[in-house]
Amino acid sequence: MEKKRKLDAFAAVNGLLMLLFAFVCIYPFYYVLIVSLNDPLDAQRGGLYLWVRSFSFENYKAIFKTSELLNAYQITLFRVVAGTVLHVVLTAMFAFALTKKHFVFRKFLTWWMLIPMYFSGGIIPTYVVMDMLGLVNNVMVYVLPHLLATFHILILRSYLNELPAALEESAVIDGASDFSLFWRIVLPLSTPVLATVALFIGVFHWNDWFSGFTYMTSEHLWTAQNVLLKIIQTNEASNIASISKMDSGFKATVTAESVKMAMLVITTVPVIVVYPFLQKYFVKGMMLGSVKG
Repeated sequence: MEKKRKLDAFAAVNGLLMLLFAFVCIYPFYYVLIVSLNDPLDAQRGGLYLWVRSFSFENYKAIFKTSELLNAYQITLFRVVAGTVLHVVLTAMFAFALTKKHFVFRKFLTWWMLIPMYFSGGIIPTYVVMDMLGLVNNVMVYVLPHLLATFHILILRSYLNELPAALEESAVIDGASDFSLFWRIVLPLSTPVLATVALFIGVFHWNDWFSGFTYMTSEHLWTAQNVLLKIIQTNEASNIASISKMDSGFKATVTAESVKMAMLVITTVPVIVVYPFLQKYFVKGMMLGSVKG
């Protein structure tokens, strides 16, 4: 009985600590959300902690009036969709080839893909290579350098090694080629681990600002994350607030701080919306991929 009370006390303390940890993680984003949805002039008075005091969409209206953000969103969507689809397909094909013992270059390609995990060329050599390939100020620089990732190949290879060999042998006996075996049998059976890799690379493409910062000198080719960085680091938010003021007949409708909060929400919400739909595949895929190295 005494032991049960001790366990209950441990569970209670553990639960409280987890709640406190969850609150510390979630509240900053919640605060950003309520400030972005509150009337900007009212938010200047302060005192916004738990809920919206005066509901308003003025911050979001002011941001979406700027063509710069809409253009950046189009580039970001192109990068996420094209980068994720091509990365998943090519990574799966690479991993599938490495599972075949009769593949001549299997050992060579395994060592070749492991080298970049330990040695990197550095920023300057990488920039020179991208420039020589004509990828500087080219939107394909967001996609082509990220078509393969060693960590994702290892996850997929571990999963594919667990598929029953008899299944592939039956397909080969029925006349299936390696290509049809990959598309018609291996890919449909690999949905959990493919969804895991898609989530990894999709979130990377959505959050990455370094590629645009390094390889794009033209702001028209920036992604939404680069525009967000510019708004936070410069007085761009003040400019948006000034434009909104002019549109409304010199009456202030938004503030620089409220514009920053709304921009943070706009660049964060898509990932939060997508994640719950992929979470079940994410957990299952990681467990299956971690059985063997």
